[in-house]
Amino acid sequence: MSLSSSRTIAAIATPPGDGGVGIIRVCGDKALSIADSMFKSAKDSFSGFKPYTMHYGTVLDADSVELDDVLAVFMPGPSSYTGEDTVEFNCHGGRAILAAVLGEILSRGATLARPGEFTLRAFLNGKMDLTQAEAVAEMIHAPSKGAVQLARVKLSGVLGQRIEELRLRLEELRAHLCVAVDFPEDELECLPLDKMKTEVTDAVKNISEILSGVERTRAWREGGLAVLSGKVNAGKSSLLNALLGRNRAIVTDIPGTTRDFIEETLNLDGLQVRVVDTAGLRETSDKVEQAGLDMGRELAQQADLVLLIIDGSKPFDLAEIDPDFSAESGKCIAVINKTDLPQFVPSPSSVMAQSGYEVIEISAKKGQGIDELASSIREHILAGAGEPDPDELVPNSRQAATLKKALSELDGLIQDIEMTVPYDLLGVSLETVCSALSEITGEITPQEILDSIFSKFCVGK
Repeated sequence: MSLSSSRTIAAIATPPGDGGVGIIRVCGDKALSIADSMFKSAKDSFSGFKPYTMHYGTVLDADSVELDDVLAVFMPGPSSYTGEDTVEFNCHGGRAILAAVLGEILSRGATLARPGEFTLRAFLNGKMDLTQAEAVAEMIHAPSKGAVQLARVKLSGVLGQRIEELRLRLEELRAHLCVAVDFPEDELECLPLDKMKTEVTDAVKNISEILSGVERTRAWREGGLAVLSGKVNAGKSSLLNALLGRNRAIVTDIPGTTRDFIEETLNLDGLQVRVVDTAGLRETSDKVEQAGLDMGRELAQQADLVLLIIDGSKPFDLAEIDPDFSAESGKCIAVINKTDLPQFVPSPSSVMAQSGYEVIEISAKKGQGIDELASSIREHILAGAGEPDPDELVPNSRQAATLKKALSELDGLIQDIEMTVPYDLLGVSLETVCSALSEITGEITPQEILDSIFSKFCVGK
């Protein structure tokens, strides 16, 4: 994403749709003059108002036709979010109103902002490092309260500071090596190898500590995936509707009613879980239904949890269960449905329990056992995770991948030190590590990485 610092940008900063308030953000050298030219107040011109305070007035078009009554604020750079002059118009939240006001702003010299361009300017202007910029997007897209807490820690800059401190220590170590390599004739004292190994080992410990929470907090940061699997007419769609508390899936007595998968999201006490209802398992010659069955199996393989839905009123054979979803897999719950009907003997519940499965009995039709099942889904997906530590530093996937690259290089460096590899080669390894750490904070980040990061932002942020 290439930028021209001379561009004044504008965008609607609130989500699309009708609402009480809609905010339009304008940023750049022309922000104040544009606002001054279209804002009318009984008290003063917009440029005459005190910065950082809200002012009531009317926005006019080029023909002095009133577009909306607004509250507006001017935040001069560098003391603004982006570090540049910024104006925000708080308008009524109708689509037509916001489109009209934004159109007027654009007609007066601003250009429409690209996704993430306001935060990109904040990064380029030194208002935040790259870990903080990414934390902004993580907060916006956070699927749970726990994910918000984890993102807020990074938004404070603590992760970037820790990475930068580590990089500076390793840069100092590299400087010692460079001196020894560049001026061997001066016989300058280099850092002893045992002390060098201690420093590198400490860096390994630091990075490993930062990475330790990545997998444990994944469910909080990304949400979980639960797949409903079972034979036709076992009640999968009825269960989905019961979990949602509304009719989302079509329920009939006709086998194969669900041919494609249906996905919805549940919020289970702060944890976001994607629940997928898949096509009922059976032999079929229908190509469309078979495609749905294949897709359902693939989703089940990827899932954090598979709910094996079994009709308790009908004969059941344990051999029907896919070997990949055995009790030993640890990712399955046997859900015995239709307990409001007379149960088949031997009961599927006892068969599954004796085979080592966790068993929950429900009646999706009557709503019985649904709360217990929802709690069990949450517990399974959070197994081993616990509640997130509000002070924990957890890198995102990009940062974690780069840290793992640095960690691998440091592990190799320790071996090289033990083998007394020449100083110049040790220096090359340290340079690779320092470059990786700089990539995390944004000190030296390739343009394509910046483009990828900021393209995931919404327009207006």
